Amino acid sequence: MGIYLGMKGDRVEIVIDAGGGSPRTYEVVATKAGRRVDVATRRGLVEVSEVTRSGTPVRTARFMASRILALVEHPADGRGDD
Repeated sequence: MGIYLGMKGDRVEIVIDAGGGSPRTYEVVATKAGRRVDVATRRGLVEVSEVTRSGTPVRTARFMASRILALVEHPADGRGDD
């Protein structure tokens, strides 16, 4: 098995408690080949970023860790037929 570097189709679902009763769901998806989705936790914030092969963030979503109900990572299936 090799090192998993990420690929088109990676996605992360984030379910947060936005107050007002019903939770909200957000998704960050690797939209092009060679990109991946990274998750980092820093100082009470969870940062989910789509990054290029070189590590440059393309888009980033930040959430308060105390508001997150669920964070689900869905890796691409690895077949490469996209």
